[in-house]
Amino acid sequence: MTYRKMAGAVALLTAAALGASVPAAAQAAAAAPNCSGASTVKETLPNGTTWQLCWRIHEMAGLVLTQVSVSTPRQPEQVQVLDSIRLAQLHVPYDTGDMEFDDLTDIGMGGWSLETLDGDDCKGGSARLGSDGSAEPAQRPVLCVSAEPAGLAYRAREENWGENGPEAGTLYSKQGHDLVLRTISKLSWYEYVTEYRFSDDGEISARLGATGDLAPGYESDTARGWPVGKDDAYKAAMHYHNAFWRVDFNIGGQGGERVQQYDTALDGRGDMTAKLKTTKTDITSEGTFNKVDQRWWRMVSRKSKNTDGHPRSYELVTGGNDRYQGHPETKPDVTFSEKNLCEKWASDNDADPECPADVRTVLDFVKDKQKLTDPVMWVRVGFHHVPRDEDQSPMPMHWQGFDLVPRDFSAMNPLTPDGRTGQNGNPEPAPEQEPEGLAPSGSQN
Repeated sequence: MTYRKMAGAVALLTAAALGASVPAAAQAAAAAPNCSGASTVKETLPNGTTWQLCWRIHEMAGLVLTQVSVSTPRQPEQVQVLDSIRLAQLHVPYDTGDMEFDDLTDIGMGGWSLETLDGDDCKGGSARLGSDGSAEPAQRPVLCVSAEPAGLAYRAREENWGENGPEAGTLYSKQGHDLVLRTISKLSWYEYVTEYRFSDDGEISARLGATGDLAPGYESDTARGWPVGKDDAYKAAMHYHNAFWRVDFNIGGQGGERVQQYDTALDGRGDMTAKLKTTKTDITSEGTFNKVDQRWWRMVSRKSKNTDGHPRSYELVTGGNDRYQGHPETKPDVTFSEKNLCEKWASDNDADPECPADVRTVLDFVKDKQKLTDPVMWVRVGFHHVPRDEDQSPMPMHWQGFDLVPRDFSAMNPLTPDGRTGQNGNPEPAPEQEPEGLAPSGSQN
């Protein structure tokens, strides 16, 4: 069963609103900055990294971020990373088999679902005014922007060799910070937190948090429901949260990234242990892919390079991820498609009357196996929610998401301290003399 579709609720979305491709005639206008004032976030973190981006709320997608760029004290010019990032679907099927929802296209994360920030929703941050993306938007505090401690960013203590062996030298230790943007949407019993974290080392984290309350429907079968409340009287139904994100890179403002897959496997034996071999596969046409041990993907620029002459790229890193087997489109972990205006939602995409009716899911996006010249990355992260007593009430936040990690985006750690700037590609020289059995500084076990 799905929520009843409201007639006319899904209109053709503008390319700017959802970060989709635009016709050639409109490219010049779209290239100009499309935000200013309250629609711009530009924040400098305590370590000197500055993130700049545009934000807006769309009635179905919720929080949409565009034109994301970063600068650091050692790279003072802003370099673009993303053209856009947003949620592309939240698919929620229940284990009972009698309920299933496509929350973004059935209800939406914006509009009346978007919560006005209040209480501790944005404690320590700045609540930004914005519209909810509906047909009659009203300005209200909907976006929380904050700089939050992220723990230890790095630590390294140098060693000096003296007459009696190694001696402690200079200590380099730094706490990190994240720029955090979040909105809250209430969809029936659940309340969802859309959150993006931008680290001072260039990493980007996309997360969806779920809180609120368990749905009041209860299941009697212990294979599909977990007992909550006194004794065994009530069993909360188990269900899935299949979250999809649409990520469109624009590294260095050049666009047209390449997709590469890396796999590591055993490759015989060395003198002491197994040898491993890592191979690269260029993904040149559309397709769907799954994570296995020692496999990862990156989006690499064809033109933009760091000061070492290495192509800039970002690596996709996924954590816990429950793969839902109930639908073909929820099985791939990542899908790479050629950018297309009508490809907006990972499922229920055929709801748009102005787009082809046979393009329903991410699988339809890639069925033609088009050559990838300007790829879009669709990331799915699943969470199988087996309720517990502690989920009542309110439900503690549980998170699902992924990280985009810079790979060769800069020549060194963006937070490299002054005393370590000479270490780029240069191991510390071994001392002329050292006690037998002691390793020189810089070596590892």
